[in-house]
Amino acid sequence: MKLAIIGNGAMGKLVRTLAADDGHEIGRVITSHDAARGMDDLVGLLGGHDAAIDFSVANAVLKNIEAAARAGVPLVEGTTGWNAKEAEARRLVAEHAGALVFGANFSVGVNLFYRIVARAAELFAATDYAPFLEEAHHSRKRDAPSGTTLKLRDALAAALARDIPVASTRAGHIPGTHRVGFDSAADQITLTHTARTREGFAAGALLAARWIKGKQGKPGVYEFSEVIDSIVAGDR
Repeated sequence: MKLAIIGNGAMGKLVRTLAADDGHEIGRVITSHDAARGMDDLVGLLGGHDAAIDFSVANAVLKNIEAAARAGVPLVEGTTGWNAKEAEARRLVAEHAGALVFGANFSVGVNLFYRIVARAAELFAATDYAPFLEEAHHSRKRDAPSGTTLKLRDALAAALARDIPVASTRAGHIPGTHRVGFDSAADQITLTHTARTREGFAAGALLAARWIKGKQGKPGVYEFSEVIDSIVAGDR
């Protein structure tokens, strides 16, 4: 694939490295300087790529989504902290017949973890166990709780119909840890996902880019969970 990478931070650089290792061509790296240009310029920079992967900043997401849609380039949106703007993002994609894959977390392991937690919540629904969530990330992560934590909270709440207490830590260089617990007077059960490096997130973004390209950029908005569903079902 010929890829455009939006964002030149730690994740953008990691995606570039993994993409090159996999034999993909990096056609353009769009930096904050490029992103500050007008819409027409940004559309021109994105044009001609098989897909674009965005790991930039939350306040640039809508502009990047619109530019990719106008350029006819499927976009994998890996930036966090923009969830409140999802409705506007969907409107832009529909207006310009774009193709977008987004997710709270692009780790394949985390997306399977969602399913494990959802099933666990169903099993605990008829008990008096008290659920809780704990998450920890590096000190540079801006959003707290993380998007992954919010998705886990939603999965728990859907089955348990109660408030889920959440504790967030931002310190050091922690790639990301999410812990789901069910507590009672007699015992405690915990489910934990621990990211060792950020490579899992970058690899998932590349997986999403291959998936959406395989759909020939079919217009629409897809969550990364739909990519995982397709893979689990054997549709690669």
